[in-house]
Amino acid sequence: MEVFDVKSMTAYPYEQRERNVFYKAKEFKTRIIELPPGGEMPTCEMASYVIFYVISGMAEVRVGQEKAYIREGQCLITEPATLAMRTEGGVRIMGIQVVKS
Repeated sequence: MEVFDVKSMTAYPYEQRERNVFYKAKEFKTRIIELPPGGEMPTCEMASYVIFYVISGMAEVRVGQEKAYIREGQCLITEPATLAMRTEGGVRIMGIQVVKS
């Protein structure tokens, strides 16, 4: 068992996203995603299920052709898809990728 304080973890920029992974197992991995005001996560093709839990802030998430706005305390879950994210005011998210079996 491990306990993580996701509110105070250091978050690295997208170019160093692998440093944001704080737990990794064969079936899933968990990371912190932090975008500054006006920040974006480029479009990426995800082969895994994805869970985004918003710790603070708000973001617009595109899943394929659909768009959703998620804010603090909300969670978005999607099957494997093409994803993109952007934020006006900044956002801190816990992202979980679950391997599709």
